[in-house]
Amino acid sequence: MNDQHKGRMTRDGIRIHEPADFAGMHRAGRVAATILDDIAEHIYPGQTTGEIDRLIEEKVEAADAKSATIGYRGYQHASCISLNHVVCHGIPGDKKLKGGDILNIDVTVIVDGWFGDTSRMYVAGQLPRKAERLIQVTHDALFKGIEAVRPGNTFGDIGHAIQAYVEGHRMSVVRDFCGHGLGRVFHAPPNVLHYGRPGTGAVLEEGMFFTIEPMVNLGRPETKVLADDWTAVTRDRSLSAQFEHSIGVTSEGFEIFTLSPAGRFHPTYSQG
Repeated sequence: MNDQHKGRMTRDGIRIHEPADFAGMHRAGRVAATILDDIAEHIYPGQTTGEIDRLIEEKVEAADAKSATIGYRGYQHASCISLNHVVCHGIPGDKKLKGGDILNIDVTVIVDGWFGDTSRMYVAGQLPRKAERLIQVTHDALFKGIEAVRPGNTFGDIGHAIQAYVEGHRMSVVRDFCGHGLGRVFHAPPNVLHYGRPGTGAVLEEGMFFTIEPMVNLGRPETKVLADDWTAVTRDRSLSAQFEHSIGVTSEGFEIFTLSPAGRFHPTYSQG
């Protein structure tokens, strides 16, 4: 039996990975997280999103990894860069960052066949107060969701923890996009919704690998996809933020595969 077919599938079609597979996911996750650490110094007013993506592509190659997004469904970039009211899947280009712009950078790499997928928020220059509050709530909501990860809980428990926290701060959770299973594939079951009712959905089991990546809007939750068929924006043009980690379910709880080695997951890291 080769590595690709080890483990078993649940009746929901979710792969249960072997204990040895955690090491591969940690390697891939660390490469992706290190790239996002290293790109932080290149985020400043006047920088273009295209140049940021070019630097990311260089860093992927330097790490002896492969970009999972270049060539994926025709996409031609090593990252998605989503600015201000862009919810996700922003395409890098000639747009220059302005002071106070917030942006999510999402990178997925393949290392020895394993997919490392993570995203985090950055700011060009000074972080505006309104955006800072949105980013903090989104960051904390991700970790509320992660804290619900343990065998016997359900995916509805994860979604409910995120939704309750976000809506308690009078913000909204995007419903049009969700997290996903991954491992030796980029996207696999289950869909990991960032809203829901406790006790609903598939039951978590040791060996499941998936992303949790809540998108949170200052305004309403509705989104629309632009004519490029990639870029999703808030319908009301309100600011949006997102953080993403790749997670493995352990016997006791969870492991995060994409922790920032340099402690730069939150954009205010340099101020603390």
